Amino acid sequence: MSDDTRTADRIEIADLFARLGNLLDEQRHEDAHTVYSDDVVVRSPRGEVHGLDELTAHLKQNRVEGERTQHVYGSVLVSVDGDRAEATANQVVYFYRDGEPPHRTSGVRVAGTAVRTPAGWRLDATRIELAWMRES
Repeated sequence: MSDDTRTADRIEIADLFARLGNLLDEQRHEDAHTVYSDDVVVRSPRGEVHGLDELTAHLKQNRVEGERTQHVYGSVLVSVDGDRAEATANQVVYFYRDGEPPHRTSGVRVAGTAVRTPAGWRLDATRIELAWMRES
């Protein structure tokens, strides 16, 4: 594998985090397939889900009416090994209502694996750990 291919893979995998944050912030849960594989496993403080259908239902179910989010990712690290990769990122999530400052902020650590699919790289398994939370 050339250095150019490895670099392109790392960029595409890191981009998954930004795309995930955008779809969560925009509440486009039906677009989860653009970030996650069909048989994804997600472990978070809110439980464990298996598969894209269960994840999409979980995202819709946990939505709070009138509450919006802004996900900000940083410190993204990606290690590619052929058609699989390990990735980690830090995330700050702001919870707010339109026109108001955040009423809750949390720091999260996200780690997982990504796999190359015919549609491009997709997150195959993620572990979301809450590092801290501040209520305003």
